[in-house]
Amino acid sequence: MGAERETPVKSGRRPRGFLGSLVEIVIIAVTAILLAVVIKTFLAQAFYIPSESMRPGLEVNDRVLVEKPSYWTGTPERGDVVVFADPGDWLSTNQVPPPPTGFRAVLAKVGLYPTGDHLVKRVIGVAGDTVECCENGRIVVNGTPLDESSFIAPTDTCDGPMAQDNGAYVKGGCRGWKAVVPEGRLFVMGDNRANSADSSFHLCNPERQKSDDPACANAFVPVADVVGRVAVVFWPTDRFGFERRPETFDSLD
Repeated sequence: MGAERETPVKSGRRPRGFLGSLVEIVIIAVTAILLAVVIKTFLAQAFYIPSESMRPGLEVNDRVLVEKPSYWTGTPERGDVVVFADPGDWLSTNQVPPPPTGFRAVLAKVGLYPTGDHLVKRVIGVAGDTVECCENGRIVVNGTPLDESSFIAPTDTCDGPMAQDNGAYVKGGCRGWKAVVPEGRLFVMGDNRANSADSSFHLCNPERQKSDDPACANAFVPVADVVGRVAVVFWPTDRFGFERRPETFDSLD
């Protein structure tokens, strides 16, 4: 018997022409964009650090990745470094970078190009917390002084806010102040306390706080404005590292 010859199996598909290849490329591109939009909306988004307010942990122009699943079923916790939308005139005009153009604008829309029109700070107090300055130079939350020496910029006198007088409350850096965080809001501070226009900077005096003056709410960040938690610094590569919640916040009630 002679060896049987195998009969080639025809796929029934015709060779693709230029139009077929173009359609396939468009489908792949649209799928990639939709996937990127889903990732930006629900999972992660890139941002860059616009100021020195979070030094030494985050430097100017660091690129960070913000993760969002942590807050799907919960809210920001004390110690988290979060990115949030401006809660009300925290950013001056010259601090808002020009929007990206061209291909960078497309990448920004899908979360693949860092944007700088948000702020980044560390959560110090959540709803119901009492935050005050200072005890032996340390910020106090619910009666417990925080040891922040491992992550804030070194300070000469106290871990309090940037000294200033904005007509609402004379801060003077280490002068006593006290705030109770309203429901649905956060009290945030930069790690570079001498150069951070944060919640303590925008705080009203105690009497105005008690009067429920709407202007005083500007000192607190609405939870709804939080984009997510800073998870990692990914650029420049020599500064690559993960952002973790400091242990000092574990001691709070």
